[in-house]
Amino acid sequence: MTIYFQKTHQRSFGTFPLTGDDARNAIQTAAEIGYRAFDTAQMYGNEADTGAALKATGIARDELCITTKVHPDNFGEDRFIASVETSLKALQVDQVDVLLLHWPPIGGDIAPPLRLLQDALERGLARNIGVSNYTVAMLREAVQIIDAPLVTNQVEFHPLLNQDKLMAGANEVGVPLSSYCSVARGEVFKHPEFAEIGKSYGKSAAQVVLRWILQKGVSINTMSTKPDNIRANFDIMDFTLSHVDMARIEALTNTGYRIVTIDKVPWAPDWD
Repeated sequence: MTIYFQKTHQRSFGTFPLTGDDARNAIQTAAEIGYRAFDTAQMYGNEADTGAALKATGIARDELCITTKVHPDNFGEDRFIASVETSLKALQVDQVDVLLLHWPPIGGDIAPPLRLLQDALERGLARNIGVSNYTVAMLREAVQIIDAPLVTNQVEFHPLLNQDKLMAGANEVGVPLSSYCSVARGEVFKHPEFAEIGKSYGKSAAQVVLRWILQKGVSINTMSTKPDNIRANFDIMDFTLSHVDMARIEALTNTGYRIVTIDKVPWAPDWD
């Protein structure tokens, strides 16, 4: 097993919802800045764009950490492995570094797709496996169903949403969290506290938010098409938020701002 959350991979470049030239240009810029972890999914419709962009960078394959996710429509035994093989072909790789189940299955029986996920691992189609959008109860069940370790549970995680219960449960079963919607799709910028805190560190509001997530022990996925923002999102390793500032930000989690709800995504579970 590779170490997924090594320091160089704590900051992953997310590709949703980029396609075409937008995706290729942003990925090229991210690679030039220093990103080596890249996140895509069958659902995003950009695996081929991501694969072409990463190939064009000339970066050695073993320096990259490529994550993709299996769409719930492909959770059937007759479709799962074939869909992963299609993803690998689009990404122009023999295996991905991390293969995730994108959502829990509708209906609540998480065992069948988890066993298919382990099958993909055993076939060598992925170096590591994990899940996304799982609740604590699902995580507890998942680690009992399969033998292989789950390297992450990728979830909505930002300082406007209290995820303490999920974090505690994830720590209990030994499944690290990784974030999406890390700046709450811009909602964090409506709160002046982040910019105020950033002034004392010479950092932007977004950098403060991302640093807070990292110091919570959660790896981050960020996306931008603007080179300055791509660089700023990467340049968050040269400062540490104080305990006082961490606590000040922590208080904002009581805002309870959740982006991914069942009215927007049919696979969304009953969140913790």
